[in-house]
Amino acid sequence: MAFNPINWLLGLFSLDIAIDLGTANTLVNVRGKGIVINEPSWVTMDKRLRQPIAIGLEAKEMVGRTPSNVMVVRPLRDGVISEFDVTQIMLEYFIGKVHEQSVVPLPRPRVVIGIPTGVTEVEKRAVYDATMGAGARQAFLLEEPIAAALGAGLPIGEIKGSMVVDIGGGTTEVAVMSMTGVVASRSLRVAGDEMDEDIVQYLRNKYNLLIGQGVAEKVKWSIGSAFPLPTEKTMEVRGRNLVTGLPETIEVSSVEIREALSGSVQVIVDTIRDALDEIPPEIVADLMDLGICLAGGGALLQGLSDRLSDELKLRVWVAEDPLSCVARGAGMIFDDFDRLSRLLVGLERGSTRHSV
Repeated sequence: MAFNPINWLLGLFSLDIAIDLGTANTLVNVRGKGIVINEPSWVTMDKRLRQPIAIGLEAKEMVGRTPSNVMVVRPLRDGVISEFDVTQIMLEYFIGKVHEQSVVPLPRPRVVIGIPTGVTEVEKRAVYDATMGAGARQAFLLEEPIAAALGAGLPIGEIKGSMVVDIGGGTTEVAVMSMTGVVASRSLRVAGDEMDEDIVQYLRNKYNLLIGQGVAEKVKWSIGSAFPLPTEKTMEVRGRNLVTGLPETIEVSSVEIREALSGSVQVIVDTIRDALDEIPPEIVADLMDLGICLAGGGALLQGLSDRLSDELKLRVWVAEDPLSCVARGAGMIFDDFDRLSRLLVGLERGSTRHSV
């Protein structure tokens, strides 16, 4: 093949980006640099002009504090795009920030983006089109549990079986893998957001106290747990009393919050158990050696690994930096593209490898 200097220059200066487009947070991993962006998946919009005012952390801080002509949007729900135009704006912003960090102008990037396992063809197409519309030269889709397994360092290419549970903001992904393939998988829309809503409803029902999801999230990370703690904790929570309509402060304990979270945690436990029931006994024996890996932000819930170990009778461990597992794993595709590209998800109409 004749030497093409243009292709050579594109290859030399090309930008390869892996994106974990999460319901709660979006992480961007640039090949050779690592995680360069980790911001909440929030966008503040002017209602009349439909123009973005703030994106990411700044937008999240505006939740519940905006005037009537401004709305704060989460463009993803349950791991999939609910606001296509807003998602494209958010992706353009994050990809643009990556370009701003470069010393020299770079061509449009190749992008690998994570998706939940249970999404439909329409939802896949929406992610692909939003990524291409945001300025990607090529877009590739990768299922999140596979990306999480790669990022956690699981030996998914070996004959032995391995298992990952990726608990994000909108979805929980369960996958058992062997020989670079998925043996069994589950995807459920019970994850971090559902746990926050559990806390909101618990305090509303028990104390007639109305709090926002942002406060519920802080309570979850401060004193929430899935298993009894060595020393139980308490925390002051501020909200509005639904009876008097006045501000009120109450003290809640980690025991109460554990009770509030028990329903969602049990659903996750039952889903993992269902996946274990489906796999061959040989892989179960492998998992008794390797254990089950927890990834995603939900893996940081106190006592979750202990609860799962107690219920499933298997060792359960939390991946190193579980929040970035999907982004790091998706970025590994570019390190050995010829071998790992078969893990990418195709679309029924057109290919994810289509380039413009």
